[in-house]
Amino acid sequence: MTKFSFFCIFIYLLTSCQMKQSSSSVSSFSSDDTVAVQMQRFPFPEIPVTLTDPEDRKAWLLTHYWTLFNFADTALVNNRDVTEQGFVNFVALLVDGSTSEQLIRESLTQWCSRFMIETHACKVLMQIADDYLYNPNSPFYNEKLYSLYLEAVLDELPKEDVRCSTLNFKLKLLKRNNPGDKAMNFTYYLPDGTRCTLAATPVKGDRLLLVFYDSECESCHAVLQQMSDDVTLAKEVKEGLISVLAIYTEGNDEVWRKALPSMPKEWIIGTDHEAVKTGALYDLKAMPSLYLLDGQKRVVLKDVSFEQLSTAIKRG
Repeated sequence: MTKFSFFCIFIYLLTSCQMKQSSSSVSSFSSDDTVAVQMQRFPFPEIPVTLTDPEDRKAWLLTHYWTLFNFADTALVNNRDVTEQGFVNFVALLVDGSTSEQLIRESLTQWCSRFMIETHACKVLMQIADDYLYNPNSPFYNEKLYSLYLEAVLDELPKEDVRCSTLNFKLKLLKRNNPGDKAMNFTYYLPDGTRCTLAATPVKGDRLLLVFYDSECESCHAVLQQMSDDVTLAKEVKEGLISVLAIYTEGNDEVWRKALPSMPKEWIIGTDHEAVKTGALYDLKAMPSLYLLDGQKRVVLKDVSFEQLSTAIKRG
């Protein structure tokens, strides 16, 4: 389903006076057909007709969105056309730009409290949330929403649950190095063995492009090549308008040194001897990981694509 189509669904849900089918349309189906159709559609709750304000209707829908969904029904939970699409539509409403954080938290709490009590549904829904909200390649990637979701899950789990440790670790990472924050400092080493720190790294033009990479990572090769070939970035670096610090994070000195000749000579290239990963200083869930910092090493852009960075660089 396209973004346009599911937004059309929600426009209908928020503005229509009633959601029930007319008796004539229902009578055109046999009972078996009706069950089959219902199994293929997300069970949206009916918004009370007494609610006429669009924002009130939206708030009611979000907090009751999963009320009619049977999380104990494994066949329904496994139906991606229903469960996964229902989740996507839910997220689209949460991040439409007009939903308050309080309403987002309440909606997530209502959702989590329902699926967390069903073992299979819990496994499926948590994986869907990871895939959509925590995967940088997902069009719905959203660290802020994912953090609020993790908090809602943790509120539902007993403190002794073994999953709490992993979820708390993720949440801790997510709260580090956000835009406006001072970037976590770390030590790295230049090819000649010189010991350096991020905090003491000189920055030209009040902008530092920080890149965490793995020399043996295919996507890293592709992005680093894209960066090397970018005329605008090369010009900015040459004119002293921006600095680039590329940090190898995997700890294999031989592999790192073998790839050094392919890196632009104008960049600062270093290896951290796995300090960033070991100390969980940055969330390296996908490589390469790109940050834009200012001259004081405050985060401007966090873990974004090179296309996003390039746009920001061109805007100055």
